[in-house]
Amino acid sequence: MDLNTITEILRPARRADLGPWRAGDAFLAGGTWLYSEPQRHLGRLIDLDALGWPALEVSEAGLRIGATCKVAALHAFEPPADWRAGGLLAECCRSFLASFKIWNMASVGGNLCASLPAGPMVSLCVALEGSYLIWSPDGSERRVAAADFTRGPFDTALEPGEILRAIDLPLEALRRRHAFRRQSLTPLGRSGVLLIGTLPAEGGFALTITAATRRPAVLRFETMPGAGALADRIGAEVPDDLWYDDVHGLPDWRAHMTREFAGEIRAELAGLRP
Repeated sequence: MDLNTITEILRPARRADLGPWRAGDAFLAGGTWLYSEPQRHLGRLIDLDALGWPALEVSEAGLRIGATCKVAALHAFEPPADWRAGGLLAECCRSFLASFKIWNMASVGGNLCASLPAGPMVSLCVALEGSYLIWSPDGSERRVAAADFTRGPFDTALEPGEILRAIDLPLEALRRRHAFRRQSLTPLGRSGVLLIGTLPAEGGFALTITAATRRPAVLRFETMPGAGALADRIGAEVPDDLWYDDVHGLPDWRAHMTREFAGEIRAELAGLRP
């Protein structure tokens, strides 16, 4: 879609070139959401691609994903053999169910900043206990846990002028055993329910609920719960007003499928815990 209110495009090559933030600005990474509907309140785009951030960096600490990393690059990445949860990277990329054109333009950071319940990069980063490096307009930096960053649809922890610079996924989480479940109303539809369960190295069980809820819900257990205890925790920690309601699924259906998938994930992972 044409954005006919844009009068200027800034292409900074380094952080010092960003200049002061002003009303009507928007950061541009892939632009797949930005160009999908009218943005009449915008007057200037700040293109982040020219900053040249590395897409993917592997280190002893884990994996750093540059916010401008394209979904296609993340999907093509081959994780080290000992990253048991490495398969989640590609699994969550495939949950976009978008064309190759979208995959080659959409950025990981853009999906996170859109903060939609069905955003699969949200599911990935929260389940693997990621943290986000954020640039503030005064030149400082801060970190936010992935689970705290996403507050609801189009609502994040970013303040005006702040930029999501990178996502860090810790090595311990990338080495976890995991289970994945996803459902939509149609074979090629937007995710209505997406759950990821993991087995932390220190023991216990973690369940991340996304797509079904307005913001991610993370349930942590010191030991593997029984089926009844798991269902009770979902009922206690996911209130009625947290279930998402749109054309891609009614709240009752999302809640029902969440309980069903949670039980399947618990049973699958219970057999893997010594």
